[in-house]
Amino acid sequence: MVITVFGLGFVGLTTSLGFAEYGHKVYGVEISPSRLSGIQEGRLPFLEPGLDEALTRHLGNRFFPIGTDQLQRAVAESDCIYYCVGTPYGKDGQADLTYLLGAIDQTLEVRDGNRYQVLVVKSTIPPSTTSQKIIPYLQEKGLKVGVDVGVANNPEFLREGHCWDDFIHADRIVLGVSDDRSAQVLREVYATVSEPVLCVSLNTGEFIKYLSNTLLATLISYSNEMSMVADTIGGIDVAEAFRILHMDKRWGGATMASYVYPGCGYGGYCLPKDTNALYAVSRSAGFDAQILHHVIDTNDHMPEFIAQKIIRAIGADKQQRIGILGLSFKPGSDDVRDTPSAKIIQALLDAGYNNICGYDPVAIDEFRNHYPLPIDYVADYDGILSESQALVITTAWPEFGDVRKRTDKPVIDCRYML
Repeated sequence: MVITVFGLGFVGLTTSLGFAEYGHKVYGVEISPSRLSGIQEGRLPFLEPGLDEALTRHLGNRFFPIGTDQLQRAVAESDCIYYCVGTPYGKDGQADLTYLLGAIDQTLEVRDGNRYQVLVVKSTIPPSTTSQKIIPYLQEKGLKVGVDVGVANNPEFLREGHCWDDFIHADRIVLGVSDDRSAQVLREVYATVSEPVLCVSLNTGEFIKYLSNTLLATLISYSNEMSMVADTIGGIDVAEAFRILHMDKRWGGATMASYVYPGCGYGGYCLPKDTNALYAVSRSAGFDAQILHHVIDTNDHMPEFIAQKIIRAIGADKQQRIGILGLSFKPGSDDVRDTPSAKIIQALLDAGYNNICGYDPVAIDEFRNHYPLPIDYVADYDGILSESQALVITTAWPEFGDVRKRTDKPVIDCRYML
């Protein structure tokens, strides 16, 4: 394939040389004369282990760095055009699309329109940018997306200092696509890789990049806030505390999905008690730990959020029989202390949905004893499937994994397990 890449910074140059390594012919477009001339002479504009050797291997062979004066030929030959230009954020935090839209304009000015090409954004852009800004921008110029051109995003997950290794040995490749034709073209770009290539919606593709980076930012800020809490309380060896934290087998022996996964909120005995207690003692010592505060606040608001999600899914008929699948706070336990199920049921009752029944493999008696809620209980899984008009998964018991095969009734998966 032939690919044109706009921008030869960390992401663009790595992408260009990576595609050349795959066996594609790549034109790399750079507007800075000094950077362009350096690359054309075989010099990297920054330090990146492995990238220098790749540049030596592919320069003038499969990789051709060019200025905009040679853009027409490059675009005419290309199956897809990648955009790796800057998308800085302004004072309001919004991404500045000036460079991206400018590069698209440059493409359209020289494009002859006789062949289907996919315009691929690799620059980091917020979720909904492709669908709400880029596609309308192209449509205003008379282009039919999916007919005249394809539009996609292909987020990068590169670490500075490890760009080449991260590209060549990616853990996953994400393609946010607008149509099947674009997906087919981009799958061909990555046809030689062994890593999973995942086609998702445009918004999902953009969101995954932010999901990754904001998790890292949150973990760093959480750690910093905890050091501030420790210093405020006093008598705590912060470095030693974190070294011991890192020995926790839940991190060394588990996958991210054990905790970094959405659901109905945390429950049980330890997490609510300890999170609230640490926040309270920190405030008493004179430091208001805002991350802890918002963790508690988010968890407190989850039941109402989930209840509204259920109501939107089942509609306004408040006499529907709603079956709650799962009453314990997590699978594998009969502990119902602070269980999200109880809070969700209460929110539904408060909204006037009074025809509710519940089932749990082990926790029915515990739940009934802890929560005097006006609901019915069903003794077995088959019974609640038969009795309910709509089903809501609130605890991720493995046996609920086949629910959509066993019934065609509406199922609201609040644990994202199906």
